[in-house]
Amino acid sequence: MATVSAKYLRSFPGVDPKRIGVWGGSYGGYLTALALARNSNLFAAGVDFHGVHDWNLEDNASDWKQGSFAQMDAITTKARSSSPIASIDRWRSPVLFIHGDNDPEVAYAQTPVLAAALRARNVPVEELIFPDEVHAFLLHKDWLAAYQATAAFFEKALKP
Repeated sequence: MATVSAKYLRSFPGVDPKRIGVWGGSYGGYLTALALARNSNLFAAGVDFHGVHDWNLEDNASDWKQGSFAQMDAITTKARSSSPIASIDRWRSPVLFIHGDNDPEVAYAQTPVLAAALRARNVPVEELIFPDEVHAFLLHKDWLAAYQATAAFFEKALKP
């Protein structure tokens, strides 16, 4: 879907194809990371709010990883290949990760693991981590800070 969207945007004469960004939160954060991992050629930058980066690291993985050892291995392999971290070798676009470190929905460990892997590949990474914040940020000041950081990041990353 993201590639279709990027190609659609590129069809407009007023759109600079080198300045298309992508962002989202939760499942949208997962889709943002997946778009950057698989299509950095289409997306110049992205902002990922508390997205899943490796389905195998999710706290509820034991709920769906069931069956024989062979079945669980197959599920683990499929989960990994469906995750952004599986495609980081193609990831080139800068990214801003935003996450609360007390998130009960998407394991906070997702963010530093992916950020470290990207930094090891010299991909520009920024992080905005909110201490004691949950998935749907509870504090108004944190939402404001997140959106201000998003705007500033895109202003810097997508500037002509």
